[in-house]
Amino acid sequence: MEDTAVTKSESFSPEDRQVKTYSLVELVKAPTTMVERGPDNTIFAFPIVAILELLLSLGVGLILLLMSLGVNAPLEEIANPNLTTDPAKAPWYFMGLQEMLEHGHPTVMAVLMPTVMVIFVLLVPYIDNSSEGAGVWFTSRRGKRITLYTALYALIVMPVYILLDTLFPLREIFRGQLPDFLLNAVFPSIIMAVIVLLPLLVLRRNKPNAREYMLVIFTMLFVSAIVFTLAGFLFRGPGFELYWPWDMPGGYSPLDNL
Repeated sequence: MEDTAVTKSESFSPEDRQVKTYSLVELVKAPTTMVERGPDNTIFAFPIVAILELLLSLGVGLILLLMSLGVNAPLEEIANPNLTTDPAKAPWYFMGLQEMLEHGHPTVMAVLMPTVMVIFVLLVPYIDNSSEGAGVWFTSRRGKRITLYTALYALIVMPVYILLDTLFPLREIFRGQLPDFLLNAVFPSIIMAVIVLLPLLVLRRNKPNAREYMLVIFTMLFVSAIVFTLAGFLFRGPGFELYWPWDMPGGYSPLDNL
C-alpha cells in the first residue's frame, strides 16, 4: 500500500497540485430561492401604501366638504380704512404666528424663529441618518415615552408662558430702564430657547441617541405650534386680550372666524 500511495502521489505534477482545489461541502435543509420576496416586516409601496394614501386623501376631502356645507363663510363689507376690526385676527392657520407676535419683536417671532424651525425640519434626515427603528412609530418603547413626556411638558409650559408673559410682560415692566432691543428681541429669544431646550438637558442624563434628541425637539415644536394656534384662535378676544372662549365681551365669538 505504501508503494501504491507513493506512486499515486507522484502521478500528480507540481502544476496540478497548484491549480486543484478541494472543499468540504455539506447539504442542509433550507428554504427555496428567494424569488419575488422582499425583506421581512415590509409591505409594497404599490398598491398597499398607495391605496391607504388615496383613502386618507378622500377622507380629508370629505371632512372639508362637510365643513364647507355646515359653516357659512359670506363675504364681509368693503374694508373701511378708518375703522379697524376688533379683534383683527389672521386666518386660523396663521394664528400661531400672530400669537407669537404678542411675545416679542416681529422680526424675531415671525421671521427668525419660523425660519429656524423650517431649517431644523430640513436638517432632520442629515442629523439623524440611522436606519435603526426605521418605519416604526417613535422608534421604540423608550421613544414613545420620550415623546409622551415631552408633549405633556409642552402642553403645560407653553400655556403658562403665554399667560405669564401677557400678565407680566417684561417689555412693559422694564420699559425705559433697558434697551428695547433686549426687551423685545434678546429676552424673548432666550426664554423660548430655555423652554425648548430644557427637556434636552433632562434627557441627556439617560445617554440618548440622535433619534431621541430629534423626537424631543420635533415634539416641542409641533405641540407648541398647536398651543399657540389654539391660544390665538380661541382665547384672544377684543383688544387681543385673553378671555375664556365662552366669556368674550361684546358678544364676540372666536368660532365666527372659521
